[in-house]
Amino acid sequence: MNRQQIRESLYAKYIAPTEQPRSRFIGVEVEIPVVRLTDGPTDYAIAQEAARACMDHFGFIPEKLDANGVCFSATRPDNGDNISFDCSYNNLELSLGRAEGIAELDQRFRDYVGFLNERLGANGHTLTGMGVNPRNAVNRRDFIPSERYRMLERYLQKSQTWNVPMYFHPYVAYGAFASASQVQLDVDRDRLIPTLRAFSNVEPVKAVLFSNALLETEPQLLCVRDLLWENSTHGINPHNIGMFDCRLETVDDLLEYISTTSIFCTERDGRYINFMPIPIIDYLARDQVQGEYYADGAYHPITFKPQDSDLAYLRTYKFEDLTFRGTIEFRSCCCQPLGEAMTVAAFHVGLMDQVDELNRLLDADHVLFHHGYSATELRRIFNHRQWPQFVDRDALRQLCLDVLDLAARGLEARGKGESHYLDPLFERARTLTSPGRAMADALDAGEPLQDLIRRYAAL
Repeated sequence: MNRQQIRESLYAKYIAPTEQPRSRFIGVEVEIPVVRLTDGPTDYAIAQEAARACMDHFGFIPEKLDANGVCFSATRPDNGDNISFDCSYNNLELSLGRAEGIAELDQRFRDYVGFLNERLGANGHTLTGMGVNPRNAVNRRDFIPSERYRMLERYLQKSQTWNVPMYFHPYVAYGAFASASQVQLDVDRDRLIPTLRAFSNVEPVKAVLFSNALLETEPQLLCVRDLLWENSTHGINPHNIGMFDCRLETVDDLLEYISTTSIFCTERDGRYINFMPIPIIDYLARDQVQGEYYADGAYHPITFKPQDSDLAYLRTYKFEDLTFRGTIEFRSCCCQPLGEAMTVAAFHVGLMDQVDELNRLLDADHVLFHHGYSATELRRIFNHRQWPQFVDRDALRQLCLDVLDLAARGLEARGKGESHYLDPLFERARTLTSPGRAMADALDAGEPLQDLIRRYAAL
């Protein structure tokens, strides 16, 4: 394919859907650690049994089985909800089929979590609202034995063998213990650029409010999530992760950016193939690519010819990710305490109709910006437990409250009684305390981890 053909294919996948009539629907995905209440590893059999019981009780239809015949993904035909395990059986994901209101999603989420935790609790386990599984040091870290997850596990393991000029962290199996909270919202073509700009620049505020991923070997971080993605094989091409650090002024600029993101897997004959990440515009221009696939208990080399249909496997992991559905997937938040799970949706839904006001607020800001740091650097700063001296705490508090006021205004304009979902965030802003900071402080004060696990599990 030549450059123009590749651009046309990328336009058809990513931009054209935003030109179709847009809805007001919301999609929510929450990955949740499955945790043993006593000090010990998650029992996969207990996690699988609870999920299976939930599937049966709520009428989910099995869709995907692992190599051992265990169902790890099932969908409800009446509303599109999906229950699955993400990467490993330590991490359960609830993907809620789209709805017009947050309250509907919240009720379905609570129904599932309530059922699952009653079942898990009877066997000494629970789901809890933390961005890192608190038993990760003793948990198994093997990925689900399926084609896709075997490929992903192998790809992440390549950080140990590929000679790439970057720092790789040692947490190769982080998919087995990291849990996120994601929101998908429709976006119009004309609103793409201001929306991406606004939500990229508000990422430091999100770090202040939502950080909730503690890893005992990285005690300085309240949100280790960014490190896990950026310094893994996913981060070999920095355009595949993090924020849009370049200046995006037009949709053509965005299309150019997408063309620089890398593809690292595809399928042939029902088998996933992984390979060194290649920018998509270079990949589709190549005559052949070398990769490997899993079969019969081993990995085998393969040489194959790229084809246009491989675009289906181009997947990035940016904080604000434009999808083939014509939505932006907001994916920088950790799993939150389960009783406050919908704060993530409320924040993004509320600000979606306040993008121009948010851009004006952040353009005029001197609390975060104009201190020599980019938005990416500022997010990294506020993921830390200690903040630098230039940060005026009172001014930061007011900025967070101003952002939340905009979100509340956006929710109130929807007329669905949703602004109360922001209440926990207003309290976090007033105290400049995220769930991760609250957990770190509680552990320092001697509160038992088991008590925190139960507290963050409460609905």
